[in-house]
Amino acid sequence: MVVLIVDDEPQIGEVLSAYLQRESFETTVCLDVASALASLEKQRPDIMILDITLPDGSGLDILKQANKQQRIPTIMLTARSDEVDRVVGLELGADDYIVKPFSPREVVARVRAVLRRSTKQPGIQNGEPTIQIKDLQIDPGAHEVRLSGRAIPVTPAEFRILAVLAQNAGQVLTRGQLLDLVHDDGTIFERTLDRHINNLRHKVEPNPDDPAYIVTVYGVGYKLRKD
Repeated sequence: MVVLIVDDEPQIGEVLSAYLQRESFETTVCLDVASALASLEKQRPDIMILDITLPDGSGLDILKQANKQQRIPTIMLTARSDEVDRVVGLELGADDYIVKPFSPREVVARVRAVLRRSTKQPGIQNGEPTIQIKDLQIDPGAHEVRLSGRAIPVTPAEFRILAVLAQNAGQVLTRGQLLDLVHDDGTIFERTLDRHINNLRHKVEPNPDDPAYIVTVYGVGYKLRKD
């Protein structure tokens, strides 16, 4: 497994790299956006650890550029604890957030947890059949979403939400029920659920302002239309 570490503090990159290599990970360390993007062109890592504040931009710039081709599991590092930074990262596809200062052992544990989630989603078994609803196809085994045959890149959190809605198509799920059914491990919160839903609509809906699939039942929750 290859880990791309991007942080403008060389000592942080060195320490994280050393801890990860002890756990049999391969690592690439970059100090800025430009070198990270150059590294991505040469080799796609299995997971990225990105600092938010970099000398020539932001780790969010790397995240956006990387996910244009294929989504890469990502952990964001930041010295700021502002919830706004976390929400922006989640909206762009980040899987986890760690606020500095942190324990390198914690980062290694988070890396393993994100990789586990990205390969096997809680509550979604590989043997489950593909769900087809009009032109929308959700394949739990392949962890793929397709619309009219076209692959739609989604984050692990978005996939879990969409899969649960599809498994309960036609039924209204409250926010509490939806959070319970996704068997979340701390990456989806009630305050960010609406943002995940909004992101999904912009990915799968022909007109996000007039949803044909994921609809809001005001005062109750959400449902996925099956007709």
